[in-house]
Amino acid sequence: MAEVTAVDVLADGFERVRESVERVLDGLTGPQLTHRVGGSANSIAWLVWHLTRVQDDHVAEVAGAEQVWTSEGWVERFDLSLPAGDTGYGHGREQVAAVDAPADLLRDYHRAVHERTEAYLKGLTGQDLTRVVDESWDPPVTLAVRLLSVIEDDLQHVGQAAFVRGVLPQS
Repeated sequence: MAEVTAVDVLADGFERVRESVERVLDGLTGPQLTHRVGGSANSIAWLVWHLTRVQDDHVAEVAGAEQVWTSEGWVERFDLSLPAGDTGYGHGREQVAAVDAPADLLRDYHRAVHERTEAYLKGLTGQDLTRVVDESWDPPVTLAVRLLSVIEDDLQHVGQAAFVRGVLPQS
């Protein structure tokens, strides 16, 4: 049996995010994707877009690469009334409402980001994970901690999306 490495564990975490995103989007219509519990909570469309944007942004930063969002034309395909570099941090009601996209577009963007993440991880060693990527924290943030943080944030948001899906009004 092959040894499981820290990079393998991180890859598995990102795969679990991808699987969860696929499940939460499966079969949803536009009104379901933009439904906001209580009229103001984050919609499934916004949650999936945001978690994907954060993964794209953070992985591109540590990889020293351009985001998939801009390099592969997703910003134009989504055509949102938001700045091109927006990832959703600090969004209010109007900005959340601005994220109105069909399930296939959200799924395909997430798949593209996942593929980029997967390719990046395949090139890493355990030693790479000890590299400090952010000195502004105490202690400084290593690559391993940054990637685990992205997985944790993504899983929380996809869990919120699954909750919203579970309470969608029945037609």
